[in-house]
Formats: sequence, C-alpha cells, structure tokens
Amino acid sequence: MSNKEEQLNALNDIKKMMDRSSRFISLSGLSGVFAGFTALVGAYLAHLEIANSVNGTYEYGFTEDDLEANLIKIGLGVLVVALIGGFLLTLRQTRIKKLPFWDRTSKNLLINLAIPLFAGGLFIIGLLLAHPGTYGLIAPSCLLFYGLALINASKYTYTDIRFLGFCEVVLGLVAMFNIGYGLYFWAFGFGVLHIFYGLLMYFKYERTK
Repeated sequence: MSNKEEQLNALNDIKKMMDRSSRFISLSGLSGVFAGFTALVGAYLAHLEIANSVNGTYEYGFTEDDLEANLIKIGLGVLVVALIGGFLLTLRQTRIKKLPFWDRTSKNLLINLAIPLFAGGLFIIGLLLAHPGTYGLIAPSCLLFYGLALINASKYTYTDIRFLGFCEVVLGLVAMFNIGYGLYFWAFGFGVLHIFYGLLMYFKYERTK
C-alpha cells in the first residue's frame, strides 16, 4: 500500500470518527417504518370514531366534546406506542454498531427535537382550550411543528431527516387550506412519509452495513 493510499485511509477514518462524534448515526430506519404503520392504524381508528359519531352509532348524548376526547386518546396512544417502538429499535441499532445510546450528540438531538415539539404541544392545547371546536387545526399544526422539529434536529443526525422535515412542513401548510381533510394529511404525513423515509434510511445506512 502506497503512502498516498495510507493517508487517504487515515483521512477516511478521521472523517468517520468526527461524524460519529457530531451526529447520532444509530437512528434506526425501522423505527420510522414502525412509527408509520402505527400512525396509519391510529388514523384508521380515528376515522372509525368520526364515522360512528356522524352515523349516530353511539348512544344518545354523545357530544362533540366526547369525540374530541376519544381522538386525543387515540393520538396519545399512537404517540406512546411509536415512541416505545422507536426507542427499542434504535437501542438495538446502537448495540449492533457498538456505539453509545446516550451521549452528548444524542442529548443535543433530543433537545433540538423537543423544543419545537413542546412549543407545538402547548400551542395545540391552548388552541383547544381557548377556541373550542377548532380541532380541525390540530392535524396541520401537528405536521408543521413536527416538521420544524425534524429540521431543527437534523444537524445532529442523518441529513435525510431534514428533507422529511421539509415535506412535513409543506404538507402541514397545504392541510391548513383543506381543513376537512386533516385526517388524510395526518395519515400521509405521519404514516406514509415515515414508512417511505424509514425504508430509505434502512436500505441506505443499515442494510448495506
């Protein structure tokens, strides 16, 4: 091996070390796929809930507030299941790559992801409390703040996450002008896009390793 090849190999090793120290590269693409399927199941359950309320399937006395409460329960259930699945799959990926799960990089990733999500959660809660009956804005708001969170956190992980964030933001803006179809936009953004980008990341970063 020539000196030039040795120097190139050394530079590649240094680049990999720097990449590992500045980016959380153990994020599992399968966690995105799992979250996507979970979101689609949640969207289907929410669709059934809305359809039953419209068709009068529920007993007399079922109000719009009851529907809103049930939809919130479904949303929280989807969030919890997706987070648990994402945590376990990403933990599995860190063990495969023999990298630490919790370090300075993963901490920065979580903080930058949490700030827009926390702000968005407070915004949606305030919207529901101060302006009852505006639950049609929940889906666009979720997509917008989630997209901003992904863009904000993308500098600490794969750059593909940034493009997913842009897609979520655009989808949220379009959903703002199509309020009656919010559930479909929500299902596409959190379901289909997650599955697509999860598979993309899996075959790009995990399958070939």
